[in-house]
Amino acid sequence: MDQKHKIAQLFSPAAFIHDTEENIQAMEALVREQKIGGITFFHSRHSAAANFEKRQETLSYKNTLEKLQTLITRYQKAAEIPLLISIDAEFGLAMRVEKTPQYPYAISLGAMPIESDDLVEEVGYRIGKDLRQCGIHVNFAPVADINTNPKNPVIGYRSFGTDREKVSRFALAYYRGLRKAGIEGSFKHFPGHGDTDVDSHLGMPVIQKSREQLMQEEIFPFLQGIKAGVGMVMVGHLAAPALTQGKNIPASISREIITDFLKTELGFNGIVVSDALNMRAISNLFPRPGELEWKAFEAGNDLLCFSENVREGIDWIAQHAHPAEIEASFEKIMTLKKKLGLFDEKPITSIDFEWEDYRAFLERLAPQFLSVVVDKGLPLSGKMAKLSIQEPEQNLFFNTIDAHSPCPTFILDDSEMDISEELDNYDWVLVSLFVPSAKPVNNFGLDLHLLERLSTIALKKPCVLYLFGNPLSLPKIPNHSDFHKIVCAFQQFPACQNAAAQHFLGQIQAQGSWKQKKD
Repeated sequence: MDQKHKIAQLFSPAAFIHDTEENIQAMEALVREQKIGGITFFHSRHSAAANFEKRQETLSYKNTLEKLQTLITRYQKAAEIPLLISIDAEFGLAMRVEKTPQYPYAISLGAMPIESDDLVEEVGYRIGKDLRQCGIHVNFAPVADINTNPKNPVIGYRSFGTDREKVSRFALAYYRGLRKAGIEGSFKHFPGHGDTDVDSHLGMPVIQKSREQLMQEEIFPFLQGIKAGVGMVMVGHLAAPALTQGKNIPASISREIITDFLKTELGFNGIVVSDALNMRAISNLFPRPGELEWKAFEAGNDLLCFSENVREGIDWIAQHAHPAEIEASFEKIMTLKKKLGLFDEKPITSIDFEWEDYRAFLERLAPQFLSVVVDKGLPLSGKMAKLSIQEPEQNLFFNTIDAHSPCPTFILDDSEMDISEELDNYDWVLVSLFVPSAKPVNNFGLDLHLLERLSTIALKKPCVLYLFGNPLSLPKIPNHSDFHKIVCAFQQFPACQNAAAQHFLGQIQAQGSWKQKKD
């Protein structure tokens, strides 16, 4: 194998499930001609992330899983050496593929007691099983970032929380579950993306903390992972001047951070993978095609993710890199391929997600992270009305309650219909709020005018709010701390709505705990 072929094994460019035949053939040619080592799958070119965001795209979403299967088979047939297939599937294959199992977000799992790491490990195992039977080998997860900044635009719901011990323990449990299923995971985003207020997809975040502070918080979960033998770490596109003698250089292209600090000082000897090299925090820094790939490799990355200049990148590395460093990274990739059994892998035949068992598992999980966020502790009596926001009147939560204790349901929507007079006939209100998006962009998809009206209602009479969504959205509700009670179910899964209804009816207790970190 010549040197360029070895370098090519370090590249994992992006492939898109909803691609055109022209794009697919171009990727097949890249696999055959450049002999790349892997492919990282994304949903579509318009939306690298999630089908749950309801973005407007002129695409057919039919048979997405079948498309993924077909593409993996085609690309593997074009490869001389089996491709290392990777994906971002933090909360399951459903992060990229419709009609596949979705598991709770990290923020949801992070509300569980710290002793529940066995359940987190099972989540990782189940996600890993789903991925492996689809022909995927690497999941770029878990997120080991501590969500120390409540205004963080990109981590938030992806983090296990604000406590370094729980984040460390849950991240490692998730990773163990993946490995048990035959999937390699990746702690990310080193040296820690939690305390930032810039989205590295759009610009470069800078962590203005001392080295000591970074070691005590941001780096702590990564250090615990390294000690436990984690095999892969993803480095983020964020600057930590305390680690680079005051320079605002992205960690992903900093030799001081990757080679000198992560590998040498912290003793990590696994695979270092770059965050996506098309992200704007870094992609605009090097206009010459291939130079960015060289800088990322020179810094110490072994696996180059989402390179948009593969041919040029291979040439740059071949011209500038030390042969020993090429050989070391190449050996790491080949060792991983052998460890994961790629050379003995059989073609994909059938996929079984065991849906009944999946739903039963969610029923087990839901009460574990159900959390009482606000509780005035006073009993309520008299006539109750139900109020639904941003969800149809007939939601499962209310339907389950009605089966035991029927009462009228009202809808707060953008019709401007004043329902306050009707609610005056009731002593207190049970509110269900379904948050449209887990991401903070556009106020989590919430209608702020509706939330102002809800706050006005809560000033007049006691309101008990059950939130189905990201609890980081709570500050969007004016005076939300004055509500009589707020319970967070985190997800909109039927299992979570059932658990919330059972909690309201006094049949179960909320086992989770979640608190808003102050700005």
